[in-house]
Amino acid sequence: MDQQVENTGPVYSVPPVIRAIAVLRYIAAGNRCRGMSKASKALGINRTTMIRLIATLRDEGMIEEIADGGGYRLGTGLIALAYEALNERGVVQVSRPFLVDLVRELNLSSHLGVLEGREIVYLVRQTPNSHLASNVREGTHLPAHATTIGRILLAQMPREALHALYGNIELPAFTAKTRTTLPELEAQLAEDRARGIAWSMANFEPEIGSAAVPVYDYQGKAVAAINVTGHASVFEQSNPQLPQIERALREAARGISEALGYRGWASDQM
Repeated sequence: MDQQVENTGPVYSVPPVIRAIAVLRYIAAGNRCRGMSKASKALGINRTTMIRLIATLRDEGMIEEIADGGGYRLGTGLIALAYEALNERGVVQVSRPFLVDLVRELNLSSHLGVLEGREIVYLVRQTPNSHLASNVREGTHLPAHATTIGRILLAQMPREALHALYGNIELPAFTAKTRTTLPELEAQLAEDRARGIAWSMANFEPEIGSAAVPVYDYQGKAVAAINVTGHASVFEQSNPQLPQIERALREAARGISEALGYRGWASDQM
């Protein structure tokens, strides 16, 4: 009897399910289960049970056999389940409560947007009860080079892709602070990338400030970005609230990214 496994977990845990999950995690960690005795010992599962678990997981498509006695690896059935789970937790659905919390903490408008060519598209908008609430609506398209969401997403792109996007394009100015040439934009994006956050104080609209950070999916791709916006004075370098704004933004982006399956944070990244 597999006493080691059966004595763990809550009262309502089902030991056979716990064993099956343990096997899946063991294989996911790179253990191929070529020898049942070694795997059984490592997991605290007797050899007969281990053989049955492997056979069942294989038959259900959760694992698959590697040719020439190579053991087992995770199967397409499990991959399909993981994809469906991530698909159900789409970025719009996942992000909304985090943006609500941002608005509540900072009393600033908050948005989530994605990059579409040379524009960003706003997918989520949350606003405080204030006359300074953002007038940007869900579905609004704005120029990527002039907005913080656009800049922080452009900053994640390879140089070749950025040049293909803007190489022969005239960049319109929206305020005196908008970058209007590709070299100027590249320099700004390099700063944004180094900081991990894009700041704006009236770069796009007079008297409006903003800050944005990227959101990553389970593959480590920057699939969206979130920002907060408000009066430009809030985003002046002398404002003691700036560290709070940055911390809250980073924590929200981390929460959204982890909900999408991202696990690539450095140990010191917050």
